[in-house]
Amino acid sequence: MHSLLQDFRFSLRQLRKSPGFTLTAILTLALGVGANVVVFSVLNGLVLRPLNVPQPRSLYNVSRKPYGWDTQSYPDYLDYRDRNKTFSGMAAYSLGNAGLTIPGPDGKNSGVTQNWGYEVSGNYFDMLGIQPELGRFFHSNDEHGPNSAPYVVVSHDFWHDHLNGDPHALGTVINLNKHPFTLIGVAPKDFHGTELFYWPDIWVPMVNEQQLEGEDYLHQRANHEIFLLGRLKAGVNPQQASEDLNTVAGQLAKTYPDDDGLDARLVKPGLMGDSLGGPMRAFLLGIMLMALLVLLAACANLASIFAARAADRSRELAIRMAIGSTRWHLVRQLLAESIIVALLGGAIGTVLAASLLQALSRWQPIVQVPLHVVVAPDAGVYIVALLLSLISGIFFGVLPARQIWTIEAAQAMKTGPMTVTAFHRLTLRDVLLAVQIAICTLLVTSSLVALRGMMRSLHASFGFHPQGVTLVDTDMELAGYSDQQALPVQKRMLQEAAQIPGVLSVGTINHLPLGVVHSDRSVYRKETTDYRSSNSILDAIDSKISPGYLRAAGTRLLAGRDFTWHDDEKAPHVAIVNATFAHIMFGNSSPIGQSFQLKDKDSTERELYEIVGVVEDGKYRFLTEEQQPAMFFPLAQNNTTATFLVVRSQLLRTDVASTLQYQITGLDPSLPFTIHSWSDSLEFALFPSRVASAALGVMGLLAAMLAVTGIFGMASYSVSKRMKELGIRVALGAQPMKVMQAALARPVFLLLGGSIAGLILGILASGILAHIVFEATPRDPLVLAGVVLTMILLGTVATAVPARRAQSVDPARLLREE
Repeated sequence: MHSLLQDFRFSLRQLRKSPGFTLTAILTLALGVGANVVVFSVLNGLVLRPLNVPQPRSLYNVSRKPYGWDTQSYPDYLDYRDRNKTFSGMAAYSLGNAGLTIPGPDGKNSGVTQNWGYEVSGNYFDMLGIQPELGRFFHSNDEHGPNSAPYVVVSHDFWHDHLNGDPHALGTVINLNKHPFTLIGVAPKDFHGTELFYWPDIWVPMVNEQQLEGEDYLHQRANHEIFLLGRLKAGVNPQQASEDLNTVAGQLAKTYPDDDGLDARLVKPGLMGDSLGGPMRAFLLGIMLMALLVLLAACANLASIFAARAADRSRELAIRMAIGSTRWHLVRQLLAESIIVALLGGAIGTVLAASLLQALSRWQPIVQVPLHVVVAPDAGVYIVALLLSLISGIFFGVLPARQIWTIEAAQAMKTGPMTVTAFHRLTLRDVLLAVQIAICTLLVTSSLVALRGMMRSLHASFGFHPQGVTLVDTDMELAGYSDQQALPVQKRMLQEAAQIPGVLSVGTINHLPLGVVHSDRSVYRKETTDYRSSNSILDAIDSKISPGYLRAAGTRLLAGRDFTWHDDEKAPHVAIVNATFAHIMFGNSSPIGQSFQLKDKDSTERELYEIVGVVEDGKYRFLTEEQQPAMFFPLAQNNTTATFLVVRSQLLRTDVASTLQYQITGLDPSLPFTIHSWSDSLEFALFPSRVASAALGVMGLLAAMLAVTGIFGMASYSVSKRMKELGIRVALGAQPMKVMQAALARPVFLLLGGSIAGLILGILASGILAHIVFEATPRDPLVLAGVVLTMILLGTVATAVPARRAQSVDPARLLREE
C-alpha cells in the first residue's frame, strides 16, 4: 500500500509538470464519460428503473401480441380480473382530460381550465399499495354502477398550486365537464401515476366515465379504451401469467364474437405498453451505443497521447530501470497516471452531466400534454460513472505501458526518445488514431443523416399542408355539451370564422392527423354478416370532418366529391377514403359508389357506407409509418364533441387568433380552448425526430472535437520528432510543400483511411435511423458530401498548426542546437 501511494504521489508530480497535457487528457475523457452518464441516466430513469410504488417489479401491463395493441375493453378487463389464477390484483386505467372549475370563496366558480388525469378502476390505489398524503382514496366498494362514484383525487402539485395546500379543501366540490365531483384525497408528492412521462392533475373513478367521456364504454366489448395493470402473485413468473391469461382469452373468444382472436402478453409498465416502450428502448440502446463509441474514441485518443508520452520518456524510464526499478513497477506508475486522469475526467464529466440532467428534468417537451422527463442520476448512475472511468483509465494506460517491455535500457540511454517509425510501418499509435477517426466519422455520418432527415421532414408531404393554418383546439364535452348538442355550435364557429377577412377556407376534424389522439375501426365488405375481427378486411384510421376541411387542410381530392351539409343523419351514410384504403378494399376498380360496412359499437346493427370521394394518402399516427388506410365521415352524420377548427388564411396568425378568441368566447364563455398554429401542433409527431437529431448531433459534435484533438496530437508529435530531418531537407533545397508532405503524410493517410472506413460503417449503421427520423437516408448525396467536407475541414483545422511549424523550420538554428 505504501508503494502504491508513492506511485500515485509521483504520478501527480509528473502530471503537474505537464499542465497542458494533463488538462487536455482530463477534458477529453470528461467528454466521453459525461456523454455516457447523460444517456445512461435517461436509460435508467425511463427503462431500467421500476415505477415508484411498493414492490414495482411484480407489476406488468397486459397487452395483445400484435405490436402497439396495448389497450383492452372494460368487459375484458373484468373477465381477466375475475378468471385469472396468477395475479394477486388487476386494475384498469385510461388517460384523458376534463374541463375543470373550482368554486371560489365568494361562491363563484373559477374559469374553466383543461386538466389532464386518469380514469381508474376502484381498486387502482389499493392494488398499487399507495397511501394518500391527505384524506382518502376511493375503493371498489365506492362503486355501485355507472356514475355512482362522483369522487376525485388530486395530485400534490395541483393541491398546492390551485388549492393553496389547504387541508380544509377536502370536501370541496370540483366540476369536471360541468358534473360535480367531491374532492376526497390528495396523492403523495412523489406519485404521478403509472406512466413515467405523464404527470396528471386528477384521478377519477372509471365508472363515471360516461359523465366525463360522453359515451359508455363500460359495456362495449369491442371498444378498446383502457390499459390493464396487474400484480403477479408471489412465485409466479411472467411466462406462467401470460399462459394463464391466454387461456382466459381463448375462453372469451369462444363466447363473444367481439373477442375473436383475443390474446395477451405481458410488458413492463410505465411507457404505455409497447406504444412508447418498444421504440424508446431501441432508441436509447442505440444512443447508448453511440455514447460508448464516443468514450471508445476518447480512450483511443488518450492511448495515442499516452503512448507518445511514454516514447518521449524512454530515456527517463531506461535510467530508472538501470538503477533498480522493475518493468512491472514502471508499468504500475504509468497506470497510476492514467487512472488519476481517468478519475478526474470522470468526476468532471459526471458533474457536467448532472447539471445537464437537472435542466432536462425541468423541460416539458410537449406543451399541450403534461409530460415530464425526470432523469435525476441516482447511486447506480454514479457507480456506472466510476466503473467507466476506471475501465477507461486501465484501457488507455495498459496499451502504452506495453512499450515498457520493449525498452532496451542501454540503447535508450544513448539515443534518447524512441525514433519515429518508417512511414510504411504502422505503430500502435497509428492504429489507435485510425480507429478513433473511423468512430468519429461514423458518428458524424449518423448525426448528419438525422439532421438532413429532420430538415426534409419539415417540408415533406404529410397529406396535408400545415403552413398558413391556425387551429382552435377544444372539446365541447369539457363545457358539458353532448355529441348532438355540439353540432349547432360547431356550425356557428365555422360560419363566423369564414367571415374573417383574409380567411381562405375553414373546416373541423375531431382528431388531427399526427396528433396526440387517434382512433381506428375494423372495415368489412358490405355482404359480411359475421363481424369477427378475422373477417375484417382492414383496420382504418377513423376521422369525422366537416364540409370544407379537405380544402382548409390542403388535402387533395383525387376522385369524387367533398361532403356537404346535406350529408346529415337523414341522408344515406357516406364516406371519403384515402388511396391506400381504396386499393386494399377494391384493387384497381373505382371505389366511387361502392360500399363497405362497419360494425356498430354495441354490435346490434350494421352501418353501411357509400364511398363518395377518394383523397391522397397521408401520415396519421407517426411520421415513419407505412401508408395506412384512412376513412373520413361527415360531421353531421357522426356528431362528436372533439373539435379542431382549421382556419387557412393569408393573415398573420396573431391577427387571426385575436379574432377567433373574441368569436369563440362570445359563443360560450365556459368553453375552454387553445389557439395555435398547425405547425406547432406537430410537436408530438416531430418529437422523436428532434430528439434523435439533437442526441446524434451532440454525439457528432463530441466526435468531431475528439477527431480534431487526435489528428492534431498525431500531426504535432510527428512534426516534433522529425524536426532535424525536416531541417536537413530544407538545407538541401527541398520545397516547402515537399517538407510539409514529408511531415504530415502519415496523419493525412490515417485520416483518409479512417474516414473511408467510418463512412462505410456510418452508411450501414444509419439505416436504422429511418425508423426514427422521417425521410432520413444515409444515401443522400448531400449527407455524403457533408461528411466528406466535415472530415476535410476537421483535418485542415487539426493539421494547420503542425503544418505551419513544419514550413517554418530553420536549418541553421536546428544545427546549432544539435
